[in-house]
Amino acid sequence: MTTHTHSTPALQPFLQPHAISLLRVALGVMALAHGLLKVFVFTLPGTVGYFESLGLPGFLAYLTIAAEIGGGAALILGVYTRWVSLALVPVLLGAAWVHLGNGWMFSNAGGGWEFPVFWTLALIVQAGLGSGRWVLSPRFA
Repeated sequence: MTTHTHSTPALQPFLQPHAISLLRVALGVMALAHGLLKVFVFTLPGTVGYFESLGLPGFLAYLTIAAEIGGGAALILGVYTRWVSLALVPVLLGAAWVHLGNGWMFSNAGGGWEFPVFWTLALIVQAGLGSGRWVLSPRFA
C-alpha cells in the first residue's frame, strides 16, 4: 500500500486568497464589460429603448449601466467587495428575468437564463468570501 502526501493543506493559506481574488477580478471585468457594451455598442438611447420595450422605465437602464460600470470597477479594485457583490445581485436577477422566456441555455436565440443565474450565484459566493488579495486598500476591502 502506497501512501501519498498531499501539499494541499500547506498551500491552502497561500492559494485560497489568490483564488478569491481571481474570482473577484473576473466578476468585475464581466460587469464592467457588460456596462461598457451598453454604452459603446448598444448606446445609451438604444439601451434605454430596449429597457422600455420590456415595459421597464427607461431610467433603469442608466441605473443598470452605473451599477455594472461602477460595480465592476469596484470589484476589480477590491473596494467594498461584499457589499458591491450583493448590490449587483438585483441587476443579474433582472437579466435572468429578461432571458427567462428564452429557455435554459444562453446560446438560445435572445439568450437563456442560466448564465445570469450562475453569475448571480457567483456574486453571492464572492460576497461570502470577501476580497482576497490585490485590493486597492485593505481599509476598503
